[in-house]
Amino acid sequence: MGDMSNSDFYAKNQRNEGNHAAVFGCSLMELRSLMELRGTEAVVKIQEDYGDLEGLCTRLKTSPTEGLAGAPADLEKRREIFGKNLIPPKKPKTFLQLVWEALQDVTLIILEIAALISLGLSFYHPPGDNTAESGAEDEGEAEAGWIEGAAILLSVVCVVLVTAFNDWSKEKQFRGLQSRIEQEQKFQVVRGSQVIQLPVADIVVGDIAQVKYGDLLPADGVLIQGNDLKIDESSLTGESDHVRKSADKDPMLLSGTHVMEGSGRMVVTAVGVNSQTGIIFTLLGAGVEEEEKKEKKGMPLSTDGAAGINAPGSASLINGRLTSTLNSDLSLLLKKQDGAAAMEMQPLKSAEGGETEERERKKASIPKKEKSVLQGKLTKLAVQIGKAGLLMSAITVIILVLNFAIENFVIDKRPWLPECTPIYIQYFVKFFIIGVTVLVVAVPEGLPLAVTISLAYSVKKMMKDNNLVRHLDACETMGNATAICSDKTGTLTTNRMTAVQCYIGDVHYKEIPDPGAVPPKSLDLLVNSISVNSAYTTKILPPDKEGGLPKQVGNKTECGLLGLVLDLKRDYQPIRNQIPEEKLYKVYTFNSVRKSMSTVIKLPDGSFRMYSKGASEIILKKCSHILNEVGEPRVFRPRDKDEMVKKVIEPMACDGLRTICVAYRDFPADPEPSWDDENNILSELVAITVVGIEDPVRPEVPDAIQKCQRAGITVRMVTGDNINTARAIAIKCGIIHPGEDFLCIDGKEFNRRIRNEKGEVEQERIDKVWPKLRVLARSSPTDKHTLVKGIIDSTMVDQRQVVAVTGDGTNDGPALKKADVGFAMGIAGTDVAKEASDIILTDDNFSSIVKAVMWGRNVYDSISKFLQFQLTVNVVAVIVAFTGACITQDSPLKAVQMLWVNLIMDTFASLALATEPPTESLLKRKPYGRNKPLISSTMTKNIFGHGVYQLVIIFTLLFVGEKIFDIDSGRNAPLHSPPSEHYTIIFNTFVMMQLFNEINARKIHGERNVFEGIFRNPIFCSIVFGTFAVQIVIVQFGGKPFSCHPLDIEKWMWCVFLGIGELIWGQVIATIPNSRLRFLRGAGQLSQKDELPEEDVNEENEEIDHAERELRRGQILWFRGLNRIQTQVRTREGHGSPLRGLEKPDSRTSITHFMTKYSSQPSSPNKNNNAIDSASIYHRTPVNQLLPQPRKPFAQLETTPWQKFHSSP
Repeated sequence: MGDMSNSDFYAKNQRNEGNHAAVFGCSLMELRSLMELRGTEAVVKIQEDYGDLEGLCTRLKTSPTEGLAGAPADLEKRREIFGKNLIPPKKPKTFLQLVWEALQDVTLIILEIAALISLGLSFYHPPGDNTAESGAEDEGEAEAGWIEGAAILLSVVCVVLVTAFNDWSKEKQFRGLQSRIEQEQKFQVVRGSQVIQLPVADIVVGDIAQVKYGDLLPADGVLIQGNDLKIDESSLTGESDHVRKSADKDPMLLSGTHVMEGSGRMVVTAVGVNSQTGIIFTLLGAGVEEEEKKEKKGMPLSTDGAAGINAPGSASLINGRLTSTLNSDLSLLLKKQDGAAAMEMQPLKSAEGGETEERERKKASIPKKEKSVLQGKLTKLAVQIGKAGLLMSAITVIILVLNFAIENFVIDKRPWLPECTPIYIQYFVKFFIIGVTVLVVAVPEGLPLAVTISLAYSVKKMMKDNNLVRHLDACETMGNATAICSDKTGTLTTNRMTAVQCYIGDVHYKEIPDPGAVPPKSLDLLVNSISVNSAYTTKILPPDKEGGLPKQVGNKTECGLLGLVLDLKRDYQPIRNQIPEEKLYKVYTFNSVRKSMSTVIKLPDGSFRMYSKGASEIILKKCSHILNEVGEPRVFRPRDKDEMVKKVIEPMACDGLRTICVAYRDFPADPEPSWDDENNILSELVAITVVGIEDPVRPEVPDAIQKCQRAGITVRMVTGDNINTARAIAIKCGIIHPGEDFLCIDGKEFNRRIRNEKGEVEQERIDKVWPKLRVLARSSPTDKHTLVKGIIDSTMVDQRQVVAVTGDGTNDGPALKKADVGFAMGIAGTDVAKEASDIILTDDNFSSIVKAVMWGRNVYDSISKFLQFQLTVNVVAVIVAFTGACITQDSPLKAVQMLWVNLIMDTFASLALATEPPTESLLKRKPYGRNKPLISSTMTKNIFGHGVYQLVIIFTLLFVGEKIFDIDSGRNAPLHSPPSEHYTIIFNTFVMMQLFNEINARKIHGERNVFEGIFRNPIFCSIVFGTFAVQIVIVQFGGKPFSCHPLDIEKWMWCVFLGIGELIWGQVIATIPNSRLRFLRGAGQLSQKDELPEEDVNEENEEIDHAERELRRGQILWFRGLNRIQTQVRTREGHGSPLRGLEKPDSRTSITHFMTKYSSQPSSPNKNNNAIDSASIYHRTPVNQLLPQPRKPFAQLETTPWQKFHSSP
């Protein structure tokens, strides 16, 4: 079928080829085939067909420097001919399909069959009028026999419609969220010589796109000009090595690949379904449809596959990334997972790479993830309740049948008359219906609904709190977070860099000097160096509002330096115009290994000059000269370096400033240096200046961190900055307090402490470090990942730590994926980081993380509230139905009444209790942790306490109610007798008690005031009143279908009064201390062994499937609901790249698992783990020593080469 659709596609295009070529100089098919070439083949092909890249641009009617003019007619024409940059999403399921899915529910099917049998039998009249029934029956009542069956069918229809509607609205919400995330994806394009940010969907063939470090390419294109560009193509090829791209050797850039280094400009040649990712996707789409056909024919499909297909996955090319719910079977079409594994492992090369990589790949291809805490607990609870419910319902049916048989055939010795068979069968069907009803009531099918509503509601509200949730379960996991590893720059600080101090011409200026005070030669070198040696996309624009601060665009550290140029009354733009980007001879772009950036230009006399900037320790180490007070280079000896560190760099760092050194070097024209020999090129530099850049702490951060600490969450700062700067900022934020016993170390010291002699990471060693660690400075992305993994895998504390991580850089990807919850920065974050994250912080602000914690805890509490309410209803209803059936041969609560109580109260109560807004008090307690049972002892006390009250009332009414109210007894009524007042009072009282208990359920920690904040939740109020109103209608006008007899006002008052008793009884229960009730065990607890082992994925599959089998056995109504949630969660995962579903943030079998517990983690490339010394200080120190006094010689400040100086966290 795939071939079919594609051949149609080609046929159609063939017809249009002629006119494409007429409008533009090349056709769609030409460009498609061009993009399939690589390397020199592509270069040759371009030269043969178009002359050169200029020729290609001319044919596409675009200018390599000015881009498209942007005329709407022209853009429309291009979309028409070359297609839009979208992949059409998979069609959502129709409402009817969802109805059909909801009907697949086993319990509902049993009910439907029973109801149909009951209906059929009620219309069957046996020959001969003599009925062998106990008790007489007049015509009218026999007529009414069909009503119960019909009512059950009707309530089944209600259940199905409600379920389908919920699924439908859920899917709609997800699509809304998806499109919101798509709209946020922008890309830099040159149009009409202006660089603009364009939504990815608006990119057309012929656009000139600017690519830079951290981008995910949104379309295929040909590189026109590039600086040191390296691309990770593993998502398409499965090769993890970065591919170097250049206009003359390999200019082909493909959509869906990541820019790992460098920058450049490309002309877009294929978009949407015609790009390489789009073509694969079209094949995949065809594959999905084929699979669905197979599935319909009943061909075997793996469970994962099925889940993948059911997921309402829509796919679109978000920033060139392929998003769809990939199916484990389909992923075999492409060796995608290999790519995923390889890409993930890239930063962490392992010693015995080969076999681990193999193992890893096998694992990566199984998209299983450790269940989220809540899912695990709920599944477990489901199994427990399911077994109990099944047992109760089976016993009920057996007792009823035996009782009937013994009474009729043994005691009364009646013969079995053939003509009476239908009546006996009708009795058995009635018993069966009662049994099924007990099961229906026993199973809390409102639970998946409560979970979904609660999560969906939270996700919607979290948008307002600047949290864009990409995976539903992340929201709930956040409530259990015990540790947050945060970046510094931009998250804890404002990410508005301003140069405030500088050292130039042998003078340390505490404020930016007057331009006259600086030697003119030094000033010229400084201004030229900063202007040329920074990304040309970084600019400082005039403020939006009058009197506002200037707008910083691009890399913030570079903005700080450009700001320095402006403060020195000079302008960088004329210099950039004079030396445009095309004229830069060679660029060594910034990356986490170099920690510096250098640009080479050719001077008019043919010689070369290289400008460098970077972290001051790193650049100064490479300087052999420094400019003196008149701007001439003088020798810069190691002794001077130590002096400089003591007198300039350390004091700046202690003020919380980031120090950047700017330097240059001249090279002769002949012989031309070998530019690839980086180590020799980046040496013998001449230092121009050291600048201290301030990035102030965000005003709301100290308060937010204090809230976290109160809530039992440890905040750690992981940054690429200098240790002194990091410590100064940590004190300002309140992460460390003077006098505490904590650890502030840098990456080098961290590695020295956690690795053994062979350079392998050992868990025991990490366990000695992480509990006290508060600041990790000069850390590499690998360090961050090692730390997160070490904390998560640690077994030294009884609760497994739940770790949240923030990240913005491309290299933070592995840590974000490994963490339980990954937060990416919405403003400063690269696409790669967003891709790996679970939640995107749209304002890059740490205090939004605290909001996420609050919402996460609220979800957990909402579900506990609902469980407390639900289980009380269930316990009481099951016991009443069971004992009633055993003693009176009939359930006091009829099937339809039970379905009303169960379904409507479930659905509405889940809405009412799941939409409670969070309060600050949620942050005043410690996290629950993985091993705490879902139903705490307080909740168990409440459930049993209220259960006892309700049972006492109901049994009193059942056995002596007729005497109290002076009415006819409803017990032992014949088969189709009319509804009795007696049983109506029982039903009505039962519902009233549930209504008032719903108010009690709003508090689960034993609070006294259950009405607190009730009016802040209008949904809750309207549901309580609404349910009350409907109950009045049912009792007064429900008649035969609901087995109700209208009640007078006095009896109504009694029912309401007994209901209000619930509130008073609630206060009594709150008075009983939990310590008295040792025997109350929590339920739904995850024990250590339920935490799925990370050693063996197959074991993990077994375990999950085993649970599912158990549930099948219990025919659990709501397990499908839970599955649906998981499917939705998967959809959100699918909504990452094609790799997304393959490893989840907290999957224990995650890509980085090859660093198995104790096996090696690679030593960093320069092998400097055997650090001689480091600028770390172990703290058990009094305040006066907090600020670093030890003056260390420069050589010892040396740090790992990973340190990221730009947008370092």
